[in-house]
Amino acid sequence: MPAAEGVADITDPSDLVRRAVEDGTVPGAVLITGRGTAGEVRTSSYGVTASGPSGRPVTAGTVFDLASLTKVVATLPAVLRLADRGDLGLDDPVSRHLPRFHGRGKEQVTLRHLLSHTSGLPAHRDYWQLPGDPADRLTAVLREPLENPPGRVVRYSDVGFILLGEIVARVADAPLDSAVRDLVLDPLGLGTVRYLPPAEWRAHTAATEAVSGGEPKRGVVHDENAESLGGVAGHAGLFGTAPDLAHYLRACWLSEESVLSRRMRTEALNLQTPGLNGARGLGWTLPGDDWDHMSPHWPSSGAGHTGFTGTSLALDPVSGIWVVLLTNAVHYGRGARAKTLRRVVHAAVARTESALSHGS
Repeated sequence: MPAAEGVADITDPSDLVRRAVEDGTVPGAVLITGRGTAGEVRTSSYGVTASGPSGRPVTAGTVFDLASLTKVVATLPAVLRLADRGDLGLDDPVSRHLPRFHGRGKEQVTLRHLLSHTSGLPAHRDYWQLPGDPADRLTAVLREPLENPPGRVVRYSDVGFILLGEIVARVADAPLDSAVRDLVLDPLGLGTVRYLPPAEWRAHTAATEAVSGGEPKRGVVHDENAESLGGVAGHAGLFGTAPDLAHYLRACWLSEESVLSRRMRTEALNLQTPGLNGARGLGWTLPGDDWDHMSPHWPSSGAGHTGFTGTSLALDPVSGIWVVLLTNAVHYGRGARAKTLRRVVHAAVARTESALSHGS
């Protein structure tokens, strides 16, 4: 039974995930939900890390390719920490930090435009198909022309976040993976979130997509552009476990002891694109955006993000509810997306938490 059917009568979020695994929507999944920074945390895991004999049972400790969650777990907080320190400004022109990003209106593009996906840059290019090394591919990114004037159109752009990753590295004067570790991962105690996972993680990593009919990728980033950039990029490349991502949401975005200032957290979660064709904060997707996976039942003050491999995060700073849902849906192919599962799970979480808050 497809995940879109037979779920209207299911109100327990973990049952929805279990059903999706049993129905073959996703091979494996970990769901963690909660409210606030100190409340009860509910964790469930189902399925296997891969189809066939190499698969192992998924547990809370299974490592997932986080795909575009990299944008809001690594790149966004790194930029915001540098802004808090005064090392850069959100309204700095990109060309101030990347002088080779220039020409044909590109001097008007700011870091805020990149973070809110309003830079005018294209969504994606297959840089991995270009000859040469990572430096050659970065040159191609820097030369990418705008498709729209900055600030006029919301268009979700990997290209923009590749540039943001390079800005973090330049401003921090360190390779991006080291900068993210020093600015974000180590201060938050995220020991199982990192770029370039060590070989010993591989046995506990959920497999993604098979390459050219061969073995599926496991512990190697699924995104071809990120892989061609050495496995470390601003838009993708991060691996991690669900418990550490739950800690990230609580400690970084819901706690007053956050490594980010309240001003930066508030700005990132507030609408940056009024009157445009999408609802975006800084990095985060907001309710009503075309990429909104949180369902109409999620609080309007909430925010979230997804990853192509089948991962997602969501939180609401007002009620304090949050969700981490990690799957390796792409193991079944690029057409196997977790869109419906995400929406029904977030609707169920929102309903459940609303009932609990009203004493039902």
